[in-house]
Amino acid sequence: MEHTPIEEKVIKKKVNQSGCCSAHQEHNHSDDDGHDHDHEHNAEGGLFKMFIPAIISFVLLLIGIGLDNYFKQAWFTGYVRIGWYIVAYLPVGLPVLKEAYESIIKGDVFSEFFLMCIATIGAFAIGEFPEGVAVMLFYTIGENFQGLAVSRAKSNIKSLLDQRPDEVSVLENNVATKVKAANVAIGSIIQLKAGEKLGLDGELLSDTASFNTAALTGESKPDTRVKGETVLAGMINGNTIALVKVTTAYKDSKLSKILEMVQNATTKKAPAELFIRKFAKIYTPIVVYLAIAICLLPMLFVDHYVFSQWLYRALVFLVISCPCALVISIPLGYFGGIGAASKNGILFKGSNFLDSISTIENVVMDKTGTMTEGVFKVQEVIILDNFDKAEILKLVNVLESQSTHPVATAIHNHVGQIDASVELKNVEEISGHGLKAEINGKQLHVGNFKLMDKFNIKYDIDPNEVVYTTIAIAYDNKFAGYLTIADEIKADAQEAVTRLQALGVKVTMLSGDKSNVVQFVADKLGITNAYGDLLPEGKVAKLNEIKARNETVAFVGDGVNDAPVIALSTVGIAMGGLGSDATIETADIVIQDDKPSKIAMAINIGKQTKKIVWQNITLAFVVKAFVLILGAGGLATMWEAVFADVGVALLAILNAVRIQKMKF
Repeated sequence: MEHTPIEEKVIKKKVNQSGCCSAHQEHNHSDDDGHDHDHEHNAEGGLFKMFIPAIISFVLLLIGIGLDNYFKQAWFTGYVRIGWYIVAYLPVGLPVLKEAYESIIKGDVFSEFFLMCIATIGAFAIGEFPEGVAVMLFYTIGENFQGLAVSRAKSNIKSLLDQRPDEVSVLENNVATKVKAANVAIGSIIQLKAGEKLGLDGELLSDTASFNTAALTGESKPDTRVKGETVLAGMINGNTIALVKVTTAYKDSKLSKILEMVQNATTKKAPAELFIRKFAKIYTPIVVYLAIAICLLPMLFVDHYVFSQWLYRALVFLVISCPCALVISIPLGYFGGIGAASKNGILFKGSNFLDSISTIENVVMDKTGTMTEGVFKVQEVIILDNFDKAEILKLVNVLESQSTHPVATAIHNHVGQIDASVELKNVEEISGHGLKAEINGKQLHVGNFKLMDKFNIKYDIDPNEVVYTTIAIAYDNKFAGYLTIADEIKADAQEAVTRLQALGVKVTMLSGDKSNVVQFVADKLGITNAYGDLLPEGKVAKLNEIKARNETVAFVGDGVNDAPVIALSTVGIAMGGLGSDATIETADIVIQDDKPSKIAMAINIGKQTKKIVWQNITLAFVVKAFVLILGAGGLATMWEAVFADVGVALLAILNAVRIQKMKF
């Protein structure tokens, strides 16, 4: 499948950049050509195959220990005994020795593989053969479990990647023909059978169809679309045959952009990840030099110095000092957070934004399309007596056809068909105000009352007394009347505010809509800080006021005019369903299903991810510091060191993947 290499590169890059990756995982879980068969194979029978080398080593080690201690045989001595343990060592040791050699060739001498090789070869050198095998064996088992954890963490992403079928059924002369989705031209008609996945974005041609949109929004509830509405790649058709006209190329589909966002997310590191990567590069060589010091310095200060005893202590020190638990569990924690969010229809563009959103103190949001449905309906039409009501509405409808704003749609739905005989000249959209044009040699202005003020058009009403959104109309530079338009508050808007306030986060509303409408909505939702009549630059000024109070700010919006404020905020959040491409591109987080309640969920996921990451850091440092002291003092054996190292790594990994089981 064409998307599989993306998945491979995402995971491979993530693990490689962590600095901790088993040779077994590297070779068994990804290949350069990116074919999907390896993943299918691993899913079905690869789990057992992955552990075969460890099983062989474990059986041989048990037999060796038995022959050493319980079933003593005269022949099991000398070179036979050494050979036996070497054979037990090779299945798990050879791949690690190979990785250590390749790392050294590339200039990375002090790698984790190097630590394991020194520790195990050193154990063989002083005659501790069973312990040498055990260290490498349990290290390999730990690495295999880490590989499984990475696979588990990426499963949410893989479920997204699997949503685009390779082929679609294109209708030509009423005959359905299977064609590669990547080769389908814009304008082609796709026939979608019941239960089939849509391969490209398009416009629904059937009267109605029901779709499962879980891959895009995280919602399992069917979404009914009607003729003319947009349907997206990754949606699964319900129980009827649907026809879809392709409107977007395969590589430009909404799902493709989602996958690109997820892929890019792994390259934007959180501060904890960046610190651990730098820390590991410094930490590992220091550990090696300390081990050398533990082995050799006592020669100068200790009576009856025995080299093998102090070398053993140094080897124990090396084993427990392996930084694997940190360098794999921390990226895995952030990757798990990104996966958990994507499963719920929230796309983080980087793990750094998981950290940032966990510190948010004030969520500033737009009104229209964010807290309201963005679906307007005309409530009343007030046209002055000296104007022809039908004529004015006809002209307004024609002018509004130049706009894609939801208000324009409401007017079209109310007035009806656009009169194509009306000729517009010098059409101009005035940002934050409305539209103007020349019709029949006269000027027509349609917008808010700021538009009327801008052109010195007198009116005899107080706009603040009208609760609903008001669209003022002027014809021939005379005030002709106004329309009132209302927008419904989203079903979960109240839940969104309540959940944010429960998290101790302030909520502020900024809108270009008139102040009394904004205050009306804010009062209904329990938002104390609400400001209306704001042009795009006004929103920027208000956001800067909040930032001047040293508050961390998340701005949530959906329109083109929200892009500047989103860019200025600590974290920018875009509503991905109704949101403009510019806003989605600028945002750090995208909410796929436009539900404002997902804002609190995103903050909660960020907080939980950060909490888990710091739990792992604390666990690893405390346990390792304790056993390092015991090892240096000769109070811990290599067996205890390896169990402590593997145990900490596995606990940290289990803790990291826990976030994917959480309910938000």
